[in-house]
Amino acid sequence: MSGHDSSGPAVRHERPFIFPWNRRLRHLHGVSLRNLDLTTTPSRQRGKTITDDDAPYNLDSPTKRALRGDAHKLTHSSSFTNVVEAKNHRPGSLQKAATAYSNDGRSPTARPVGRMRRRSTLHWNSATPRARQEKLRDLTAHRLIDTWFTLHSTTSSDPIYVSEIMERSMNPSFAFFDLDALGPNISRSDACLLRVWAKRSEGTDWAVLLEISLNLRSMQFIGKTLDAFHHPLPENCVLLHLSDGIYTSFTDMPAGSKMFPYEKDTKGERTQTGSSFDSLMQLANLDECIQDALKERKRLEEDVDELLRQQNPARDRDQAILSQRDRVSTARAAVEAVNKQNAHLQRRIDELRRNLKARRDAVKFAAQSPDANAPGRRGLMVVFPIEAIKNKALQFTIRSIHLPNSTFDDTNRDEIAAAFGFTTQLVQHLSLYLRCGLPYPLEVNSSQSWIEDPISAGLTQRRYPLHPTSVAYKFEYGVFLLNKNIEILMSKAGLRVLDIRHTLPNLKYLLYVLTAGSGDLPARKAGGIRGLLGGKATPTISRRTSEDSVQGSHELLKHVQANGGAVAKEKPAELYSASPPSRLVYRHSNLREA
Repeated sequence: MSGHDSSGPAVRHERPFIFPWNRRLRHLHGVSLRNLDLTTTPSRQRGKTITDDDAPYNLDSPTKRALRGDAHKLTHSSSFTNVVEAKNHRPGSLQKAATAYSNDGRSPTARPVGRMRRRSTLHWNSATPRARQEKLRDLTAHRLIDTWFTLHSTTSSDPIYVSEIMERSMNPSFAFFDLDALGPNISRSDACLLRVWAKRSEGTDWAVLLEISLNLRSMQFIGKTLDAFHHPLPENCVLLHLSDGIYTSFTDMPAGSKMFPYEKDTKGERTQTGSSFDSLMQLANLDECIQDALKERKRLEEDVDELLRQQNPARDRDQAILSQRDRVSTARAAVEAVNKQNAHLQRRIDELRRNLKARRDAVKFAAQSPDANAPGRRGLMVVFPIEAIKNKALQFTIRSIHLPNSTFDDTNRDEIAAAFGFTTQLVQHLSLYLRCGLPYPLEVNSSQSWIEDPISAGLTQRRYPLHPTSVAYKFEYGVFLLNKNIEILMSKAGLRVLDIRHTLPNLKYLLYVLTAGSGDLPARKAGGIRGLLGGKATPTISRRTSEDSVQGSHELLKHVQANGGAVAKEKPAELYSASPPSRLVYRHSNLREA
């Protein structure tokens, strides 16, 4: 026996790191269940006889009958009756060992090989692995259940933790958790209530399978893991995973509060003397004095409390008056703040009204003075110069690029696109200076400009190009819409359009009128007679030399004498329109004839 112990491996018993009196719920991190069973035990135990336990082994089955025929009857040994007699009277027909050869030429009788079998062999042990698997599955199917658990504190009925549901398992291991974040009242406790809820897979109602009041101080340590634990666990066993290992509860009784039940040994100590009678009497007198002082203090406290209770109404009135005064002062401060805010807002309103009046006056003055935007219009005339082409009637260029009048057959497409880009910009700026909205909006994009038609009905598209494209009618319709915008601007300025197809001539005419102003008169080549001008001064740009002025005066006098003094009946503007300057090419004789 000792040799066997020495040859076997040394068993190391694990011990927990946490003492029983130090275990708390903060050390609990997981719960596992083993050997779950929902089989209900009857409330009343069925009575049985002493042979009921042997009934399964006494069942007479065909297998047992077959085995019974192969069994040999056991006899007592010879030494049980008489050893000496058995030695002297040996049986004559002693069987020898079974060999392949004997003296009489016969082999001994042996058991047939086909009939040899074990007594404990079951009838389904020789089945196929699939059949055995189905048999085992049928045996354990009724024990596969769905489970989950809840942890409850001893001070509250609400659960402090609810686990997930483990489906179809006899040995569920739930997910780990941490109870340290639930506060010191729970994490520092050493007791809790565990409720395990279960139902079968085909069932719908949950039922309480286990309800255990756990005390961590009474838990039994199993080990850090279950690998080294080979003992069978009972049904519905609960395993608790703490910080230092796995515990189980074989009993719910808590450990005693006395950790070290060792009595103090008083043997050998010297006996001490007690107090005398006089000392005890002095202590008794002192105790009576102390009790009298305590009674007096209690009486004084009651008197003070009574006085305070009597003064409570007056004190409440004083506090109410003070609170009302505070509210009144707060209300007055709020009223003053609102008055200051109103005064500031009133000043702001007056300032805005003055600014609005000034702006209205400025707008009114600008509307009454048509020459307010004259410098801007003159700038447009400089930025976008429109010049006539020599020896070509009604043919003009814008920024030195020729733009035909609604005929674009034998011309350069790039030049036409660039010319219409400048024209579009000029029309857009003129609409802003004249404060006139265009009925056909423009999209100014240099030589890739577009125009929209939001007015006409029955159109498949609303956007048309102002540059030559592969579809000619779309480009021509866009040019027509641009000419309509020019016509609107001319009507805004009080001018009449002679031919809507003349794009640049109409723009030249419009710019000339807009840049002339109400006080300016058209320039002339020669000077005239001041008395025939209706009191208006002759423009300085028309006087070049004294000889031109004298020559112009003689020609004008001859014209007056020829007409018999009818010059006074003519309008002064006609005198200046008869001889326009050479730099105003738009008012050329060819344009007037057209």
